[in-house]
Amino acid sequence: MATSDIKPKIKIVITSGEPAGIGPDICLALPASSTFADAELYVIADPELISQRADQLGTDIQVQIHKDIGGPSDHYQAGSLNIIPLTLSAKCQAGSLDPDNSDYVLKMLDLAHDLCLQKKVNAMVTGPVQKSIINQAGFAFTGHTEYLADKTDSTPVMMLATKSLRVALATTHLPLKDISDAITRESLSDVLITLDKFLKQQAGIQKPKILVCGLNPHAGEDGNLGDEEINTITPVIEKLKQQDMDLVGPLPADTLFTPKYLEHADAVLAMYHDQGLPVLKYSGFGKAVNITLGLPFIRTSVDHGTALDLAGTGKASDSSLHEAIKMAIEYCS
Repeated sequence: MATSDIKPKIKIVITSGEPAGIGPDICLALPASSTFADAELYVIADPELISQRADQLGTDIQVQIHKDIGGPSDHYQAGSLNIIPLTLSAKCQAGSLDPDNSDYVLKMLDLAHDLCLQKKVNAMVTGPVQKSIINQAGFAFTGHTEYLADKTDSTPVMMLATKSLRVALATTHLPLKDISDAITRESLSDVLITLDKFLKQQAGIQKPKILVCGLNPHAGEDGNLGDEEINTITPVIEKLKQQDMDLVGPLPADTLFTPKYLEHADAVLAMYHDQGLPVLKYSGFGKAVNITLGLPFIRTSVDHGTALDLAGTGKASDSSLHEAIKMAIEYCS
């Protein structure tokens, strides 16, 4: 085979997340996996933190430092943890949050964002962060989705997926009292169009069927339990169906998530975070992946938090990280 015929490996940048959490732990397990032999995985982390956590876990690991991905002197080393170095702002102890390291966490995201936009990597996979400590440090942060939306000036959609279920959200991290006002005809239409486009282009589904939840109990029950379905959700669905989108709804969320409806659906659009995600996480926790649709690059993430109580104990599962990486590779292929 000629050299020009060799397909370049997909490059994935991974943010190791909150340094006091299990992010560094699960990243340490990557070199032992043979699952990603056809990809190059670059982890953003403080090398000293990685060394200390490896010692704490009793993990023997080789580290390769990369200061310039793809540069003339840069060489990926299979079987090692390939690190893009970033220095912690303060010393870190597993399980103990320190607001002084919040800027380190955000700098990881900034660096991963830049590498994606510069086309030095093909996709971003994010480890878990602790929103509360970032806000405590004085940074306005509601989540990866919103942070990357601001940096890319885009209107992305949050979706969690397992092998058998995809649930996207019309709104993300909002208090319940703000959700109704946040769902407008324009915003809902944008979300559905973004979801439909993703399912066609990245998931390869020619005409995806999307089930749309109502906002209220019983999908409003003809206006007796709320009028958002009548005034907002139904008009958007009917308009987009005229554009040849396959939409069903609004359906009551308490019956939508049953085999009768799901077996023929490609995705569900829930109106808010805790309407759809508890069902998905119950059915596939540890195997689910958080995907941000509508960004100018692929971004996937683990489906769990920082698990501070497990950090440094060797008990953290890396299954969701593996699924997130596999899905990122799949969508880049």
